[in-house]
Amino acid sequence: MLRSLAGQLFAVQVVIVAAVVAGGAVLAYLFTAHRYEESVRRQATAVAVALADSPTVRTAAAGPDPSAVLQPYAEQVRIDTGVDFITVMDPHGIRWTHRDPAQIGKPYVGHIQQALDGQVYAETATGTLGPSVRVIAPVLDGDRRVVGLVSAGITLHAISDQLRTPLLALTGVAAAALLLGGAGTYLANSRLRRHTHGMGADELSHLYDYHQATLHSVREGLVLLDGARRVVLCNDAARELLGLDGDLTGVPVDALGLPGSLTRALTAPAPVRDEVHLTAERVVLLNTSAVGPGLGTVVTLRDHTELQGLTGELDTVRGFADALAAQAHEAANRLHAVVSLIELGRHQDAVEFATAELALAQRLTDKVVAAVGEPVLAALLLGKAAQAAERGVDLVLTEDSRIDDGVLPDHLAARDLVTLLGNLIDNAVDAAIENAARHPGTPEVTVTARVDDGDLLLRVADTGAGIDPGAVGEVFRRGWTTKQHGRGLGLALVAQTARRNGGRIDVARDRGAVLTVHLPLRRAAHTAEVPR
Repeated sequence: MLRSLAGQLFAVQVVIVAAVVAGGAVLAYLFTAHRYEESVRRQATAVAVALADSPTVRTAAAGPDPSAVLQPYAEQVRIDTGVDFITVMDPHGIRWTHRDPAQIGKPYVGHIQQALDGQVYAETATGTLGPSVRVIAPVLDGDRRVVGLVSAGITLHAISDQLRTPLLALTGVAAAALLLGGAGTYLANSRLRRHTHGMGADELSHLYDYHQATLHSVREGLVLLDGARRVVLCNDAARELLGLDGDLTGVPVDALGLPGSLTRALTAPAPVRDEVHLTAERVVLLNTSAVGPGLGTVVTLRDHTELQGLTGELDTVRGFADALAAQAHEAANRLHAVVSLIELGRHQDAVEFATAELALAQRLTDKVVAAVGEPVLAALLLGKAAQAAERGVDLVLTEDSRIDDGVLPDHLAARDLVTLLGNLIDNAVDAAIENAARHPGTPEVTVTARVDDGDLLLRVADTGAGIDPGAVGEVFRRGWTTKQHGRGLGLALVAQTARRNGGRIDVARDRGAVLTVHLPLRRAAHTAEVPR
């Protein structure tokens, strides 16, 4: 039993080919037989009419012994014209001639009435020689009276013998067509069997169902592109990661409205390995792999938004740990100094030294805690201040900074605040240090954090070289950086986070760069405005 789809199709196609060939052969035979029968009828008509119009026949029909004259004459005409019989008879149907002389004088077997009416009449009838196609023509005298009849015909047996040769040729052609059709069908289905791995229709249907279920259930984004970089398939996870809707089949990649860097990566001929790209709201890890030369590309996407946020938090925690280690080392040095002053008997100097150091550290802590009630922001500012101090940068919190505890809404995640303010401060510190290396002076970073007209305002200013007005549109693009070993991801994440929370970013210049983020405390329907 043929269970595979290819086997079933092969059986069906062989039956169809055989039926078509057999039907064609039958139709061709019937057409040929009909045409040959028509040809035979025309031949018999020509012989009968010519003989009926012959003066010899007319004269003999009026003579005393028609058979003596007409029998040898009719037989000679029969042999010359190739018909099977020629019968000349009187108006009553009594034969004057016949192929079998014993039949002369006997009645003609067939219809003669229409010929007696002066018409040439054709019929298929059975006579003394068997079934035949015959034509009867009247013999008319000078007064247009019927004085005799002429019948000429060819037997069906002779017709069949004549058709045997074309029938055999037709059978051979039909057999060859069937053989070639079967061979072609076999080759086509062999290829189909290879492509379907011998599976049946039910198995292929189940495989397709599993395929669809798998594509839509996996959490990784999957996009298939054809050789012209048009979308062939895009699963649910990819739609969510890329922010796409609607039917994407056949849509070119450059018409999807994706960020430029992501579009370039998807259309690049070379494969991409673990590249980080930013969409409107996501950080995705991109991999591409060619299916084959000119066949297309498989694209996989993984959501790294949370991982990127956790990485930022980890960097912040690591920075805190480094700052605490530095402060512990510095505290140990100061403690040694206090102990040494006491051992030298300079107790008052030891008290003043210890009090001054404690007051300096406490003033910064008190200022941050008093101004910023949000614990995550307060901890971030204290940690960044310690990091900046270790690198020789003064981090200053402006006097108008104030964020009370409980002011920030739940939708404004603490992780987003760390991403925004942490990256802004890190970039500002780097810019201030870089500029101080070229222009001597104390590098400084000024931070403002307050609620302003229904928005959370986060402003970071530095004493760096500032941002070129012509580069404002590129600052927040992934990959843009002025650092020798930078990845160009920090400000791009700032822009993405602000956009996700419906905020905007302003870029200005004072002593250096001034970047201000406005985040609405209430959810807004508009998207973030980022300088272009």
